Amino acid sequence: MSKTETKALGQSAATDATPAAEVKTALAGFMSDINAFHDDISTKLQQQEERLTMLDRKTNFTSKSPAARPHLAAAADLEAPHQKAFEAYLRSGDDDGLRGLELDGKAMSTAVAGDGGYLVDPQTADTIQSVLKSTASLRAVANVVNVEATSYDVLIDHSDVGSGWATETDPSVETGTPSIERITIPLHELSALPKASQRLLDDSAFEIETWLAGRIADKFARAEAGAFISGDGIDKPKGILAHPSVDNDIWTWGNIGYIVTGTSGDFDASNPADAIIDLVYALDAEYRAGAKFVMNSKTAGAVRKMKDMDGRFLWSDGLAAGEPARLLGYPVLIAEDMPDIGTDTTPVAFGDFGAGYTIAERPDTRILRDPFSAKPHVLFYATKRVGGDVSDFAAIKLLKFSVS
Repeated sequence: MSKTETKALGQSAATDATPAAEVKTALAGFMSDINAFHDDISTKLQQQEERLTMLDRKTNFTSKSPAARPHLAAAADLEAPHQKAFEAYLRSGDDDGLRGLELDGKAMSTAVAGDGGYLVDPQTADTIQSVLKSTASLRAVANVVNVEATSYDVLIDHSDVGSGWATETDPSVETGTPSIERITIPLHELSALPKASQRLLDDSAFEIETWLAGRIADKFARAEAGAFISGDGIDKPKGILAHPSVDNDIWTWGNIGYIVTGTSGDFDASNPADAIIDLVYALDAEYRAGAKFVMNSKTAGAVRKMKDMDGRFLWSDGLAAGEPARLLGYPVLIAEDMPDIGTDTTPVAFGDFGAGYTIAERPDTRILRDPFSAKPHVLFYATKRVGGDVSDFAAIKLLKFSVS
């Protein structure tokens, strides 16, 4: 083969290898692009997943810890439509906002105003309720129910069904029938009438809702506390001391049994604690598990000085802050409306008040703004409906400071 032929053959081979190299190079570039695209997609998906995880954590944290929300979110909550409309009504009497509001899915109608005012906004109503619950009254230990009617009925079965032993051959004997008694607790209107000058209401720095809630709560709490103890049941709840009381040895339904101290107007001089121990065990065992003492501060001052035969105080303070003191192991509620120690008085009550006393109330508080009756002041007529009465006469006992 000549040199010319050999050179031509080499050139032909080089020409044939060039397309293959180009394809190989193109495939390598394409695979590199595919890998880069895959890496980019993976990175973006990972970033998106991280953002969703952070958003989910933030949502859970906000929903579980309302108090930890950012300041702007808290401010937005405070500026709820109901509160803004209610504030406008209190300050200027403008009720257009209240008429157009929807509360819990129900539009507020003008019939509310015709019934005696508008519903208090949720923030103010919560303030009133918290003060009422923290006030030292039977509300703290009684059975409290919310009703929508004008009364609340308690059905009491205070008799035994009866039982008997049966044999295989003898016929069963009919046992006694239980007796069901109905106790009706009517709801009464509790009202408060605070007032403020129009100039004060025009001052935007004055927090009208806080002031109004405080005044209403103070009035309602004091009126309720007294009625639950000694109210006569006429246009007010009937208190535990308004019912007839009899010696516990002859106790019957409809009365409240009492234990005497044996000394007129005082505890026994030699064994003062015996009367309290007798009071505890005058209550049936089924009620003692949830029983509490109720007395005022003066009586508590005399009782907490008592010691047992070994010199140990019967009274013990709560183990933690906020816990009630205990007498003979039972919690003590200090209710200032209980009577003082005196002749034939009953200043100490002991019982399961969750079973023995029922408080029925409507959950809403109403406000009526009156700018005319006491000019230049504006009156705020606040009302709520509440009732209370003894629902189980066997669940409460009294300590009477008497000889017999």
